[in-house]
Amino acid sequence: MKNYLEETIHKEYEGYKLVNFLKERFELSRRFIKKASIEKRITINGDIGRKANVLTIGDVVKVELDREETQNIPAEEMELKVVYEDTHVLIVNKDPYMVVHPTKSHPYGTLSNGVKYHFEQNGEECIVRMANRLDMNTSGLVMIAKNQFAHMKISTAMQNNMIVKEYMALVKGKLQEKKGTIDAPIGRRSEDSIKREVFPEGARSITHYEVVEEFSDVSLLKVRLETGRTHQIRVHLNYLGHPIVGDELYGSADEYIDRQALHAFKLRLPHPYNGEIIEVECELPEDISKCIENHKL
Repeated sequence: MKNYLEETIHKEYEGYKLVNFLKERFELSRRFIKKASIEKRITINGDIGRKANVLTIGDVVKVELDREETQNIPAEEMELKVVYEDTHVLIVNKDPYMVVHPTKSHPYGTLSNGVKYHFEQNGEECIVRMANRLDMNTSGLVMIAKNQFAHMKISTAMQNNMIVKEYMALVKGKLQEKKGTIDAPIGRRSEDSIKREVFPEGARSITHYEVVEEFSDVSLLKVRLETGRTHQIRVHLNYLGHPIVGDELYGSADEYIDRQALHAFKLRLPHPYNGEIIEVECELPEDISKCIENHKL
């Protein structure tokens, strides 16, 4: 797959200024165009393009997507569970108990460290751009954009609700309504607290759920996010009266699992380069499967 955008100008775009063509044809943001212009990655017929250049029929406009970038994340060898990869996008299945980004308390052993090593081993001069995030103790699919263009397009797709993110959640009890939508605002009452809750002044948050299977004292749900607030699924399911099994922040500990039983199992998104649909899934991790088996007893 090409790592540049290229178009020969036809009648439709004759007389367009370069900047307007780039915004309309390639849906590039002003920020992207500004950076690419400064770095001389936009050309017309092989010559450096200026935003005010007027296009004529037959002009060849090219935008290089690769750029020299540095990032202060140490590369660390680890076994990544790669689910999908091409020149623009990497999707991995994150293990539980793994932080996504390095922090003062977790400078190593993070997903970002492993992704940086993966890029270096493959000879790719990419910085790590996480397109979505998961809590440390939530497992499942994480998207990484390999260039600024891919990150911009994925972010725009998210804002326009074009990306489907589905989770499996094991919750306490049995739900009276087997399928439904939780539309309740989420926020923090105090900036000092990491805990979120439903309250009127919070941001609108929408979660869709469906019961997949019921057991003696727990239920397995398929959950789809329409909005993406911090801890949204955990907060909403607790608000419903069915906290996630093992979630000590919003519910209580569980003897069969040491974390919240929440797994991001499915992603569906338009490819940032060509718009073709990428759809990937991953199985439940072993600890959640064992937890289910133990709750069957």
